[in-house]
Amino acid sequence: MTALSNDYPDTDYLIIGAGSMGLATADWLARHSDASVQLLDAFSPPHEHGAHHGETRLLRQAYGEGSSYVPLARRALKLWRELEQESGETLFLPTGVVNVGPPGAPFIDQVEASARQHGLALDSLPGDQVSSRWPGWALDEAMHGCFEPEAGVLYVERILACWRERVEQNPQIALATGAQVIRLEAGEQGGWVAVCADGRRFGAGRVLLSSGQHVAPLMAGLGVDLPLTRVRKTFAWYACDARYAQDHFPGFSLTTPSGAIYYGFPDIDGAGFKIGRHDSGQPLVPGEAMAPFGEHEDDVRELQQVVDRYFPGVGALRSGAVCQYIRTSDEHFLIDEPLPGLIVAGGFSGHGFKFASALGEALGLWLDQGRRLPELALFALARLSDQGVAL
Repeated sequence: MTALSNDYPDTDYLIIGAGSMGLATADWLARHSDASVQLLDAFSPPHEHGAHHGETRLLRQAYGEGSSYVPLARRALKLWRELEQESGETLFLPTGVVNVGPPGAPFIDQVEASARQHGLALDSLPGDQVSSRWPGWALDEAMHGCFEPEAGVLYVERILACWRERVEQNPQIALATGAQVIRLEAGEQGGWVAVCADGRRFGAGRVLLSSGQHVAPLMAGLGVDLPLTRVRKTFAWYACDARYAQDHFPGFSLTTPSGAIYYGFPDIDGAGFKIGRHDSGQPLVPGEAMAPFGEHEDDVRELQQVVDRYFPGVGALRSGAVCQYIRTSDEHFLIDEPLPGLIVAGGFSGHGFKFASALGEALGLWLDQGRRLPELALFALARLSDQGVAL
């Protein structure tokens, strides 16, 4: 343990932000390290103030965001299945995922390229055959579909609750809730100190900063500018008929002819048909309140127009919600150590949660052993100043 000072508790590792990445890392450390760990969260996870609520996330391996993600996705699926077996909870629902879009759309092309490169099962079929196979779709031959049978849906909040329970059973790990970190300081004798709004201070020799919208402001206080932006996003649940039951309809991504990107889920446990838009959204500064669903004129319209066009068995809007994306300029993750002993992990919103099991392992190894896995080189800060980097 690094001795930092005498006026606050010191631990080996400090994790700021007990959301998906923070809890995943703590869970890995709880099982693979004897180090003392302090987690801090401004609220009490799982909660609705980060980017990990909304109950469900898609899990895909034939990856449209880049084939370099595929090994990480495969490792994540293995770890999700292990967590499910160890916990006795249903954490993954194997619905399959169909990616739909115009032939030649970059996302669809990349899905097929990822599958070819890594030998993944993927059924490619024209839009009218998608509609025949799943009558909940209204498509013609002008659209194209790629179905990944081994993909499915993760139960996000169950996973977070599972991780929290396991972490809290370990006497070497402490979770402080209601701990809003407002400043980071260098320790007088090394390491780092987190200063909370209520005056509490926590020190550690090594730190993981994974606090979503607060990562960039906290690093700016140390003179490090990170290219992270915050965006308000919406999603909603609709009444639907039996065509969208979880046993009959897959999760999906949809690229429209105009290039807009949507994602969605079957009716899981009676919640209704769920859909959201991946691109677009309203920029926000860190800490700015998000307007409730329906307060922006596009909130309902941008979802309803897609429901009306492509999903004939979906009916009335049941409820809508808002969430936030934290993004980099290229929408790939940001994982690096910009200052010695201070690892940052951010920019995950939109497609990060599915990797949390594998990233928790990778971040745990980096904190505990100083070993940066080769897979994380994709997400280094330096790439954002380079041009033409293909992930």
